Amino acid sequence: MGEMKSMQMGVIGALFLSVASSVSIVICNKALMTNLGFPFATTLTSWHLMVTYCTLHVAYKLNFFENKPIDMRTVVLFGLLNGISIGLLNLSLGFNSIGFYQMTKLAIIPFTVLLETLFLNKKFSQKIKFSLFLLLVGVGIASITDLQLNFVGSVLSLLAIATTCVGQILTNTIQKRLNVTSTQLLYQSAPFQAAILFVSGPFVDKYLTSLNVFSFHYSPIVVGFITLSCLIAVSVNFSTFLVIGKTSPVTYQVLGHLKTCLVLAFGYTLLHDPFTPRNIAGILIAVLGMLLYSYFCSVASKSKQASSDSTFLGKDRDTTPLLGQEKENHHESKKLDKHSSPV
Repeated sequence: MGEMKSMQMGVIGALFLSVASSVSIVICNKALMTNLGFPFATTLTSWHLMVTYCTLHVAYKLNFFENKPIDMRTVVLFGLLNGISIGLLNLSLGFNSIGFYQMTKLAIIPFTVLLETLFLNKKFSQKIKFSLFLLLVGVGIASITDLQLNFVGSVLSLLAIATTCVGQILTNTIQKRLNVTSTQLLYQSAPFQAAILFVSGPFVDKYLTSLNVFSFHYSPIVVGFITLSCLIAVSVNFSTFLVIGKTSPVTYQVLGHLKTCLVLAFGYTLLHDPFTPRNIAGILIAVLGMLLYSYFCSVASKSKQASSDSTFLGKDRDTTPLLGQEKENHHESKKLDKHSSPV
């Protein structure tokens, strides 16, 4: 019982950290890019990952966590894939309207569900699918204003969706199957993510903005906001791996849309952005979808526990409300560990 409560608190803490840090960095970056005129998103992301790696390296040297070796080929491919997905999302935004870019982000959930169903034999109940549908409709109503299509933008969006889905599924799978923590995986993959973005970022940003990141005038206030953004990004990157590892890629995407609703609300209350009845209705529908998703996942989790308890006594349990989306093979591996361990 104590272990279950500890797991629940860990998941809740990861969710809170993810939401708080993500909303904070959106507000910080909006001030940096909109008010201070720093438009180099891809290059900034590479700096985020560099600072994240340096921070984790210091933590490792101070013995805050143990490093667990992971197959180099796995780490390199995983890091490059995640870096490419970030670059493709930025290019998608550059080639498409904001409305179509939001559609691209919304499409990540159904594509993730499809991939996990086809390749990982994961089951999603009709109720959970309905709650996800309701969530996507709500976020779409709240955030999509126009849909302008073009061939290049559509291709980039499809590539961005594919790489993002696969990257997030691998984030969960690698942690579960190789028994590594989110910190260990992030520590080893961050340099490769940073490297590909650091090399490609200036070219991508120049293509999208017609400006050169190296000739930009870096005033003290701009440097200050860049530093603040990089520090917040440490928490964002860490909590991203933590949430996906403890829950699932789908749950992480659901959480991402909660952040979208919060950003819209903060933009209205703090930055006085335009807010219409359509925005309010969309946010309310999205929140209802999130609540239903949480409830249905909780019910499914309890049902699995009851079924497991009737067959196996003393097995490890998973009672994470909002997040009962962990893979069944993870539960099975934990069960096998308990029975096969000589200790």
